[in-house]
Amino acid sequence: MGTGMFQDLNRVLDQVSKDKGIPREMIIEAIETAFLTAARRKWGHLGELEAHFNDENGEIELFQFKTAASAVNDPNTEMTLAEARELDPDAQEGDSIGVKMDPSVFGRIAAQTAKQVIIQKVREAERNIIFEEFKGRLGELITGIVRRFEKGDMTVDLGRTEAVVPKQEQVPSESYRAGERLQGFFLRIDKDGKGPPIVLSRKNIGLLINLFTMEVPEIAEGIVDIRVAAREPGVRSKIAVASRDSDVDPVGACVGMKGSRVQSVVGELKGEKIDIVAWDSDPARFVCNALAPAEVVKVIIRDREHAMEVVVPDDQLSLAIGRRGQNVRLAAQLTGWNIDVYSETRIEQVASRARKVLSEVLEMDDSTAMIFYSHSFRSFEDIASSEFEDLSQVPGMGAELLTKIHAKAKEAVAAGRTTQDMITEIIKQEEEAMARRKEEEAAAALAAAAAAAEAAEAAAGQDAEAPAEANCEGEVSEVSEDETKSEDETKVEQS
Repeated sequence: MGTGMFQDLNRVLDQVSKDKGIPREMIIEAIETAFLTAARRKWGHLGELEAHFNDENGEIELFQFKTAASAVNDPNTEMTLAEARELDPDAQEGDSIGVKMDPSVFGRIAAQTAKQVIIQKVREAERNIIFEEFKGRLGELITGIVRRFEKGDMTVDLGRTEAVVPKQEQVPSESYRAGERLQGFFLRIDKDGKGPPIVLSRKNIGLLINLFTMEVPEIAEGIVDIRVAAREPGVRSKIAVASRDSDVDPVGACVGMKGSRVQSVVGELKGEKIDIVAWDSDPARFVCNALAPAEVVKVIIRDREHAMEVVVPDDQLSLAIGRRGQNVRLAAQLTGWNIDVYSETRIEQVASRARKVLSEVLEMDDSTAMIFYSHSFRSFEDIASSEFEDLSQVPGMGAELLTKIHAKAKEAVAAGRTTQDMITEIIKQEEEAMARRKEEEAAAALAAAAAAAEAAEAAAGQDAEAPAEANCEGEVSEVSEDETKSEDETKVEQS
């Protein structure tokens, strides 16, 4: 390689170190490793090799180590003792002596191999530095400039390095152009990957939380907490907030003056709708808040199933459910409870069917069935699977009656009867009755229409007969006039 190759290597090292932000020692180590790798591929049969960077003349020196021996069997790995003492006067038999190799015989292929290894080592060093710099920023917001798109992935320029937003971490409804500013959630850092080491996300719930933390000083200062958040990226989000200071309204703090704070977050999320609700330690109240903007009439808690039945006015049902179930789905994610939403009419219909099954199977009147139903015993299966101590909590029920009801419930379960099958049969009967009622109503409507048609036809016939009678009367009058004239003429003749 000599002085002809990599002339002024010191200047090159300084420039690369400055541009890449990599310590000079790391680059020198990479170069030494590269040339040693290339040399071993070319001269591996020559025994032990070493590469060292000479800082004085700015070149890489390659050494081959041979063993001093009284009798040389392999000239590639051994040298005579006399040859060894020419290089080192104190050399003894068995010592390993380094012989500087002529780099001019390094060869084009070996040089190309060294170049590839250097590039690889510099990239590894660069990734290590980026890793050390950014590893403490996981979970933060990272801002950059969109540069290009490759196979659906978006590459973002962060200045010293690049980040990538994988296709699966992008929001389908969002679109970006090269040169546009982007904020992303720092999802992870890949130290050993091939692409950009920093991975950002536009879908992660952390993006929403960090944007509010940045926009709302009360959150950044710890006065207001985002207790929990739920998100359907690009469509709708909900956050539940609470205040550590009784004088600070957590919802108002997040909304801001005339909605300025929340609108900034909505703008960054490309128009995603955001509901801000008050967190409450009472699960029922929290569920009511989470279903906003719908109004809740009643909440029925089923602790055993960790579920709630929420009753809303009939005209609020679609608002409570939301488009494609978004509102109730996000409320369930936010609260951690399974939520079933019913209209007032629907819940009464469901309750009526369940009470009817209880009355039939357990041979109880409707008022007793209503008491069991209101205490979350919605089916005879619930009663059969409950302990007697749980049943004794139902008010107004004696031990003897409870024992009888419990036994009948177990008998029904053992017989293979199910509440769902019985309700299905009730629904079938209701549908049949409704179909019969509709048929009767349709028949009555047809009969009424036929009667109306007959009445109209009769009235039309009477209207047609009236002019004919008038004409007959006219003809009679004319005859009478002629007869009168004849009588007058006869009287004149007689005169």
